[in-house]
Amino acid sequence: MRFLNDSTPHQELTYADMFMVPSRSEVRSRLSVDLSTDDGSGTTIPVVVANMTAVSGRRMAETIARRGGLAVLPQDVPAEIAAETIRRVKQSHLVYDTPITVKPHHTVGYARNLLHKRAHGAAVVVDEERPVGLITERDLLDSDNFTQVRTLMSTTLLTLPEGISPQDGFNALVTASRKLAPVVDAGGRLVGIFTRSGALRSAVYHPAADDAGRLRVGAAIGINSDIEDDVATLVDAGVDVLVVDTAHGHQESMMEALRRVRTCDIGVPVVAGNVVTAQGVRDLVEAGADIIKVGVGPGAMCTTRMQTGVGRPQFSAVLECAAAARETGAHVWADGGVRDPRDVALALAAGASNVMIGSWFAGTFESPGDLHTDSRGRMYKESFGMASRRAVERRNVDARAFELAKRAMFEEGISSGQIHLDPRDGGVEHLIDRITSGVRSAFAYAGAADLESFRARAVVGVQSAAGFAEGMPRG
Repeated sequence: MRFLNDSTPHQELTYADMFMVPSRSEVRSRLSVDLSTDDGSGTTIPVVVANMTAVSGRRMAETIARRGGLAVLPQDVPAEIAAETIRRVKQSHLVYDTPITVKPHHTVGYARNLLHKRAHGAAVVVDEERPVGLITERDLLDSDNFTQVRTLMSTTLLTLPEGISPQDGFNALVTASRKLAPVVDAGGRLVGIFTRSGALRSAVYHPAADDAGRLRVGAAIGINSDIEDDVATLVDAGVDVLVVDTAHGHQESMMEALRRVRTCDIGVPVVAGNVVTAQGVRDLVEAGADIIKVGVGPGAMCTTRMQTGVGRPQFSAVLECAAAARETGAHVWADGGVRDPRDVALALAAGASNVMIGSWFAGTFESPGDLHTDSRGRMYKESFGMASRRAVERRNVDARAFELAKRAMFEEGISSGQIHLDPRDGGVEHLIDRITSGVRSAFAYAGAADLESFRARAVVGVQSAAGFAEGMPRG
């Protein structure tokens, strides 16, 4: 990356301060762009779901991995529970959506609580692992919660055979005027759900898969955890990336934790953070990190900068840290501050190998939070910062009451924020489509066919607040 007119600015810069100019390009189509990353994480799109309790869980992990990204399970989840989640993600199908299942005797109330766990909005009614019907939200309208599903389900089923190609599956759904259908194996047992949108995405995205052909998933541990035991538990379950995480990554406790992780000889990339300086990168790499998380204070749920004055504008932080990482053979993840697809592209131009996103993904059907409805009938989920009072209380649930109350006095995050869902486009895959579409176009504008050439070819400049506003659409 270089600055326009080779004029390196002296001020610290956020994503909003930046713009990218087009260059002569031989890239004929955005779909020909390769978004695979080169940091050992195995992602085929440069997107990582942040290890936040309200954001990253099993459904998020398997959905994002099918489209080439990676989710990191939060450190607040006990290692044994995280290990079970990892195993379940590893058992998920590379192509077909994981079905929501109910049984004929289940009630409408039970089904209602499950339907919004997936963007496809349907549950398969199963009897001895074989589909016997489908139920959607429309089927449940005006029905009381005690009605049995068997009386409302649609029994006119179209099923697709396991192994059907995305194009053949799509054509079968169009011919039958269906949006989705259960996929069954040779014995008629349910394997997954195939949707029209899923068929199209299967032709565009490549799953983030490990050497055994299973979906990839990461997990985080804290610097004060039972490191050796937790690492052994997670690695035994098949974790693909281990994140050693704390708000202030440039401290002795982090470096000691990294040295302890390295003695375990785990064989997967180790991520550590967060830092915002070149020296922070060098110190964590020397202690054993392969990838450094960059960002202090840019997140939507974070109040660190307002509370403490500590942090750094994110574009400048990524730019400096990425340069230091290249000198050591390491990589950086840009963590936080992403509000639009342009921000992801700019982070990659600055040198990031992946971009970590949190609260933006909280408002999706696949995030772990419960679905709520506000006074205006809008659906939302709650998000909260990982240094907020709410997170501190969850993390220290076993602490004595006095000690817990003392720790909760010092919070650097929002404990409850409402993230609204689009009822039609509320799935995380819709966000992935939007993000990768913008990033692919940015690559094409730069004349870059892959991440390495994008870093080399991107030309950026600094703009005023009016310049940023000029680029925004007007209602």
